[in-house]
Amino acid sequence: MRSELTAGAVFSGIGGFCLGLERQGISTLWAIENDESAVLSYNHNLKRTDSLMAEQPLRDIKAVGVKANNLPPVDILHAGFPCQSFSQAGARRGFDDPRGKLFFELMRLVNEFGENKPSVLLFENTPFLRHGAGGQWFLEVQKQIQKAGYWFSDSSCAELDLFDHTELPQQRNRLFMVAFLIDRFKNGRFSFPEKSHANKVKTLESYIDFSGNKQPQYYLPKDNRYCKMIEAHVDGQPRIYQLRKYLVRKKDVGVCPTLTANMGQGGHNVPFICDGQGLRKLTEEECLALQGFPESFEFPTDIPPHKQYVHIGNSVSPLLAEKLGRQIRIKIEEERL
Repeated sequence: MRSELTAGAVFSGIGGFCLGLERQGISTLWAIENDESAVLSYNHNLKRTDSLMAEQPLRDIKAVGVKANNLPPVDILHAGFPCQSFSQAGARRGFDDPRGKLFFELMRLVNEFGENKPSVLLFENTPFLRHGAGGQWFLEVQKQIQKAGYWFSDSSCAELDLFDHTELPQQRNRLFMVAFLIDRFKNGRFSFPEKSHANKVKTLESYIDFSGNKQPQYYLPKDNRYCKMIEAHVDGQPRIYQLRKYLVRKKDVGVCPTLTANMGQGGHNVPFICDGQGLRKLTEEECLALQGFPESFEFPTDIPPHKQYVHIGNSVSPLLAEKLGRQIRIKIEEERL
């Protein structure tokens, strides 16, 4: 019989981590998220309207305290802390960026649990976190986690690509970090999920409708200059096209590029396909499917489309979170003191 395990979520977004872990029987006791529309979407789908997630004080991590908000201890604390300041494509300000500083708020919360600290920390961010500023960013992350009393080193991290580890056709390489409390584990060794190419049985057409029957708002007007740029590269194959700094990137047949928050803000990184009706961007439902969210997941009707795309691009895939949750559960049940 599986043990009852609990989790707390920081920077929970629309609940990708939570959905995946709950498939492994890891119940979410509380969650922190400062974007109001993400909170509404989370509560709409994870049925948390009567939980701490619905309370205003848990919107801003800087205003949340373990004692002040009566946060119950949890076995696992997970967080996809803001990655913009650590991204290779951004300004690379690291901990000099206010968003980068939120990592210290995350660790403050961990330390406030005192003797009841989570047994496991599960963090997600951009792979460039390990290399930025000559490796100094990662050294600071390592120092803070070790100072809090956890087993953590470079071997506690792994870059996992959604394309390699799930049936999904999206190429999405992210850095996952797993730390174990020294007081409760004899070592910090962790078996990250293995690649699973054998499970790649679904095609891009399994997630995207190429028939050409979507609403007009998804299609680029024929006289749009971007439409003309992309159409020059269309070859009739079921593939995705992207504009990247005014250059058209034609992705391999059957492959979806990384879905980013930028796709909700216009400009580059927006994924387009050519279907039977014309050139269009992917729908919100298609992006959710490519990110591994269940068919039952839906956004509240008052969340504008651009925000939906942003939330999807910022989310952790539930399918990969589930695999990480399985490995963490095994470690806890076999080795926790």
